[in-house]
Amino acid sequence: MSVWRFADEFAPAVAHEHRITLGEANTPLVHSRAIGPKIGAQRLLFKLETTNPTGSYKDRFAAAAVADMLARGKSRCIATSSGNTGAALAAYCAAAGIACEIAIVETAPVGKLKQMLAYGAKLTRIKDFGLDSAVTTRVFEILKARAAAPDAQLQISAFCFSPAGMAGVRTISFEILEQTTGEVDHIFVPAGGGGLTLAVAQGALHIAEQSNTDAPAVHCVQPRGNDTIATPLRNGLAARSVKCETQISGLQVASVLDGDEVIAACRKTGGTGFIVDDDAVWAMQKRLAREEGIFCEPAGAVAAAAAAAAIERGEVRRDACITCLVTGSGFKDPDSVDRMIAGDEVPMVSVAEFES
Repeated sequence: MSVWRFADEFAPAVAHEHRITLGEANTPLVHSRAIGPKIGAQRLLFKLETTNPTGSYKDRFAAAAVADMLARGKSRCIATSSGNTGAALAAYCAAAGIACEIAIVETAPVGKLKQMLAYGAKLTRIKDFGLDSAVTTRVFEILKARAAAPDAQLQISAFCFSPAGMAGVRTISFEILEQTTGEVDHIFVPAGGGGLTLAVAQGALHIAEQSNTDAPAVHCVQPRGNDTIATPLRNGLAARSVKCETQISGLQVASVLDGDEVIAACRKTGGTGFIVDDDAVWAMQKRLAREEGIFCEPAGAVAAAAAAAAIERGEVRRDACITCLVTGSGFKDPDSVDRMIAGDEVPMVSVAEFES
């Protein structure tokens, strides 16, 4: 089982010999056993993208992106990442025998950098990249120029840069609708540049059109310090660039990438935008671990934080079927785990002390 189970839906032209896989996709959808019942939401679900081969949903992107490169005869991947995209591309490029060069945002967690290096990727970290929109825009321009070489292809996990790769991410919606037999009412999705949210909305709309049913409402959730899409979506405005101030790694995208397309697609599903404070995200990360047994990085807790707040405020019915994407593993961001377990100790004792 892999992302290619849905090849006819997102990449029918990619030949079988180019469909690289490490066993991504087909991730679990689990019922909340604690958080949902505590707020009266009996059908709160978590889509565990943490179980993908490199620990995040970006493996769906990498499988489709690298397959497209193989089909085009490319041998060099030029990419950018805050961590998860880079880890996924580095892994799939290693499997495909493709060189991988990645420009890294300033705040990328060390755990993700080590993972990329382990796969053999060449990394360059750039000051203010991912935090300042002007710097971010300039880095993208440089990368596009480098990727113009005949042997190279640019891979950035946004539809505006890599539509072939992002098409593979639509499979998240296909799986959710399959796993819920189409009964899901709301899907909460974290967003930095918005590519994931756009993919989920597009996938939901595609299935709804095929089955002549209504699509679930797809909601875009962002940290307050990177509110490029969520508030504009809620208020009927266009996406905007901001000075990024959130500390939630992976969602630090100050410039407008897929933002306007996200707004249009979410509105079509009946979805809206939500913002959450960093403190609420860290609190939900801890709750997911201690109450649900779900070990995720902070970005993976963003959707659940927004959904819980929306339910408690009455913006979403308590009897609705609600799915939250949990996008990346806790192993991705060791500093956030240190914050979560601050004050906890592992005492060393003798066997006699242990016995007493």
